[in-house]
Amino acid sequence: MQTRCSFADCLAVFQSEDDNEFRVLDCPDCGRTFTSRSLARHLEIDKQTAKHAPLGTLAEQFFAAGNSPGSMVAILEEVRSLWNVGSIFRSSDGAGFSHLFLIGITGCPPRKEIAKTSLGAEDYIKWNYAPSSLSVIEALKKLGYQIVVLEKTKDSVPLNAALRDGRLKQPLCLVVGSEVKGVYAETLATADLIVDLPMRGFKESLNVAVAFGVASYAISEQLIR
Repeated sequence: MQTRCSFADCLAVFQSEDDNEFRVLDCPDCGRTFTSRSLARHLEIDKQTAKHAPLGTLAEQFFAAGNSPGSMVAILEEVRSLWNVGSIFRSSDGAGFSHLFLIGITGCPPRKEIAKTSLGAEDYIKWNYAPSSLSVIEALKKLGYQIVVLEKTKDSVPLNAALRDGRLKQPLCLVVGSEVKGVYAETLATADLIVDLPMRGFKESLNVAVAFGVASYAISEQLIR
């Protein structure tokens, strides 16, 4: 499978050892670790980026204008299901998040599928598109945001424990990932904190929209007074 380095200052195209997407690889040019996607997927994202540039909806345009997105924001990294995107818009509004950054193949308004589950929340929650989470996280870190990734890993801590210990602070960015593969390796590496929702049954994870809803409300209850 042909793939491309995910780092904007590299973008080297090379052949991976097999045809499996979403393997964690080291770029042969720059040496950094990233989660592989097919070259076709990268080209699809390039088309999305070109579409949003004239609309003024690119995240880089938002930050270049000197905008600040608010005290609690979220990144949706390649959430393919439009219904999940709509649900996250609605939960964001209820929990007090002010801005969403929609990454990669994540669908953007206006879409009827998003509107069906958001029930109009996309009219109140601001959003911007970016081809990669990395550029958004870099911009947010310059503004002092804490990057909190919601993902079960060997380094993650239960969200309730992190909240109890006062480890979360504003301004905060909550990152959620793909319904199947979760948050990408290169994004995980940027996190200030990785948290998880303990699973007490047989399954290893919740639906991404459900997980975001649970986490966003728990965080807002602690941080918004």
